[in-house]
Amino acid sequence: MVPSVPRAYVVNRDSKTVSVIDTIGNTVIATIPVGDFPTGVAVDSARAWAYVANQDSDTVSVIDTNTNTVTTTIPIGVGSVPSGVAVDSPRARAYVANQGVGGTVTVIDTTTNTVTATIHVGVSKLSFGVAVDSAGDRAYVASHGTSGTVSVIDTNTNTVTATIPVGTTAACLDVDPTRAHLYVTGTDGTSDVVSVIDANTNAVIDTIPISSPSFGLAVDPIRARAYVAAMTSNVVLVIDTNTNAVIATIPVGSFVFGAAVDLTWARAFVINAADGTLSVIDTNTNAVTATVAGLGDFPYAVALG
Repeated sequence: MVPSVPRAYVVNRDSKTVSVIDTIGNTVIATIPVGDFPTGVAVDSARAWAYVANQDSDTVSVIDTNTNTVTTTIPIGVGSVPSGVAVDSPRARAYVANQGVGGTVTVIDTTTNTVTATIHVGVSKLSFGVAVDSAGDRAYVASHGTSGTVSVIDTNTNTVTATIPVGTTAACLDVDPTRAHLYVTGTDGTSDVVSVIDANTNAVIDTIPISSPSFGLAVDPIRARAYVAAMTSNVVLVIDTNTNAVIATIPVGSFVFGAAVDLTWARAFVINAADGTLSVIDTNTNAVTATVAGLGDFPYAVALG
């Protein structure tokens, strides 16, 4: 049996839309209006929903991925500024990181598309990136403010069990469940880095210098790689997650933002925000195999489903 090929969902920040991409033909097949200033997207493939965080609307748009239409708009709270979203499909939850003052994460039940909890991750924290390790019963939230931190949430109880300092800022993150490592982009006070956290001890075990700030990172645990969108360097840096060393630099488009990995089909997808395009990378060869045009204004984040 041929495995199904996912679609790519790209949020276009300045167009207030989501572009749906057929990843076989690498073409845009739908454009969906959402809320104001969308910056985060995640897909619950089991329930055929895509969740879009709209910063300026303080809402999450729920897209039916069978029809590519918005079926529900979930209010998150005035001034919450929802920015990043990740799905825990086995527990039927979406975790939304809010940049509004107060440092919160909103929990959505993906069977009813209603808010079921609000988790406080720290005073004066602006929460941006969020990732879920379903097998490890954890969600991780990257925050900045007075300092950069990663909050560890027990997804069985929706409580914060640890707060990990990671320098002066923390932007985006992803989990390598095979190696029990967490990769976090940010700064250490003087330069741009990727911090590596041991998920068993909640301690930073390595710091990898990168060439520019990054708001996109995706891990391929099967091939032991992390793909880092180096925003102003216009490249994707490839990290060997066994050695935590940068092993390749892939030229892409201009102003590189979000990233996602398709494990089954051995591809990475990265957004070129200034070009309005998406680069498709073969993760076996680390070569760009296609560039998808026709996205909206300032594409920002991408998810597969």
